[in-house]
Amino acid sequence: MRNVQLLSAGDGNCKAQFTVSDEHVNVMGTLHGGFTSTVIDCVSGYALASVGTGALGVSVDLHVTFMKTASIGEVVTIDASTKRVGKKLAFLTVELTKNEGKDIVALGQHTKYFI
Repeated sequence: MRNVQLLSAGDGNCKAQFTVSDEHVNVMGTLHGGFTSTVIDCVSGYALASVGTGALGVSVDLHVTFMKTASIGEVVTIDASTKRVGKKLAFLTVELTKNEGKDIVALGQHTKYFI
């Protein structure tokens, strides 16, 4: 998660941003799907932590829909939101956008289990 800047976190939401660089891309020069999945996992985890339950959780489901590519030099914004926190499960959504929110790069759904 190098070079990913946390912009805000609180009330179950988290916003972060990064500029796509060499370390974030695949052999075709576009944002790597594995990095995208990692960002979704981490930033949604920060969103959940901002709820303040103090509970530790592990991922039980992570679904990513890749919608557009992002290339070196493009700024990607990550918006994560906690949708529901139950006794044992939490449900979160994440949106990665570029061009100041005009283009959706990827959508993520993340389910965490509290241990």
